[in-house]
Amino acid sequence: MGMRSGYDPAEVDALIGRIESTLGRGSHTMEPVTADEVRGATFRAKRGGYQETAVDFALEAFVVALETQAMRPVRLAMAEPTGEMLREEWFETQAARVERVAFRPGRMGTGYNEDEVDAFLDRIVATLRGTTDYPVTAKEVREATFSTVMFRSGYLIADVDSFLADIAEVLDQRT
Repeated sequence: MGMRSGYDPAEVDALIGRIESTLGRGSHTMEPVTADEVRGATFRAKRGGYQETAVDFALEAFVVALETQAMRPVRLAMAEPTGEMLREEWFETQAARVERVAFRPGRMGTGYNEDEVDAFLDRIVATLRGTTDYPVTAKEVREATFSTVMFRSGYLIADVDSFLADIAEVLDQRT
């Protein structure tokens, strides 16, 4: 029984190296790759090569990872105010950061209720700008809870929790 043909291992390994580099794993010296490039990838057949179905399934998973990475909210610098930036200007930049945040959609049709999260973020913005008589405390942000939704749009829970943890640190400095 002879060896069967499959995808050229060197070509597959080269693409996977680029994918891992793009995702922040492995060597960071390789050229980044997009999800569309992975979808369009073709490989020469080679005797003794990788099984096509296994590679195709693995590449589909990498496409999901690349698309997820591309949709992550941009994390803006949270540096503390310096002599060049007045304290209130710094809090204004943090308020603008809250206004611009974009959370990924929840997985499998579940996530935090978007209206509740948005209303809470509005309260945080008012607190950071000093335009409310009822400011939100860092403790309230850390203890915030939201309803979860199923089978309709909601924010990815991990994204919201992570962002609010950062904002709680900012509010610690507001007092």
